[in-house]
Amino acid sequence: MILTEFVQFLAEIFNTSLYPPAEQGGLFHQSTPGQSGHPVQRVGLALEPWPGLPQWLVTHRIDTLWLHRPWRLDLSFLPPNTAVLYHHLPFDEHLTLGYNRWLAEALNLAGKPKPRLEVIGYKQMPGYPDRPIGMLGPASELDFRGWCHRVVVQFGGYEEALPGTQTRPGHLAVVGAMNTELIREASARGAGLYLTGQYRKSAQKAVEETGIGVIAIGHRRSEEWGLRKLAQLVANRNVAIVMPTPE
Repeated sequence: MILTEFVQFLAEIFNTSLYPPAEQGGLFHQSTPGQSGHPVQRVGLALEPWPGLPQWLVTHRIDTLWLHRPWRLDLSFLPPNTAVLYHHLPFDEHLTLGYNRWLAEALNLAGKPKPRLEVIGYKQMPGYPDRPIGMLGPASELDFRGWCHRVVVQFGGYEEALPGTQTRPGHLAVVGAMNTELIREASARGAGLYLTGQYRKSAQKAVEETGIGVIAIGHRRSEEWGLRKLAQLVANRNVAIVMPTPE
């Protein structure tokens, strides 16, 4: 695979055409501008730069680096012939907590072979299609403790877990935001459990009044899940994947 093909492959995963040009991501740096035939054979995936990154690239013979947050990357220390890609917002909206069909499958939401997902919440921008920020799906097989366990299996833990009034949630809302309006909408549409990244105290009253349960997974955990899923998707294209060893 060459760089132009790899960039297009990622653009399809992240539906970058839904975003304004400044938010689409793509090529962040190329040591030789215009080198569209840059070979993509060993891809490094990481959330952000760290001090040992340049040596890590050399040690693992990485030719293409994908970073979620490349803003503090010191390009002067990159090895020659290293391309750097990023898709910050599209990654957040497609591979973390939101309308994420891969996560729906991993959580085993009811409705196999494909989960029956509904959209909850939209991001709107003039001139561009509305983008869903959450998903709602059947989730009656587990009680609250069972869902806490499933979250631990997928994400490695969570920050907060507040049971609701329903023994079994019926429907599960997975949303990349938490506010009063979204909590009330999720409850009104049958969700007894709300999965999100950070628990927002501003929505506390709505949580209490609706009786919905909430599991706040933590932003970092959701990003790490997304990075692992991205690694699987890229590996399916016969590209070697290298990721930093967790500290």
